[in-house]
Amino acid sequence: MPSFGDLFTDLRGEDRTLRVSYHPDRGAVVLSLWNGTLCRGSFRMPADDVDRLLALLTAVRIAAGGDDAAGPGTAADESDSADPVPEPSVERTGDVSGTARRVVLPALPAPRVA
Repeated sequence: MPSFGDLFTDLRGEDRTLRVSYHPDRGAVVLSLWNGTLCRGSFRMPADDVDRLLALLTAVRIAAGGDDAAGPGTAADESDSADPVPEPSVERTGDVSGTARRVVLPALPAPRVA
């Protein structure tokens, strides 16, 4: 595990976590989904796409009523309220099927059994 990264817990609990790690030698940020000690999936994001992800997360923070200038550990981030945070509703913003760069993998021949 690289020394540069962080771990986030899922709202649903059940030992679900998201691990984010930066791999400068590969120029990639890896987002991996874990259930306990078992990795359920990972995504390697080019480091060049981090600014686009940050812009989206900043827009989410603003839409959720957060202060854009406040970061983790600031006064705006620390709340004395004991009320649980309601789960946000999911808003469909349009078709995203054409936004991914898809590459067709070559078909491997099936092994022949004698």
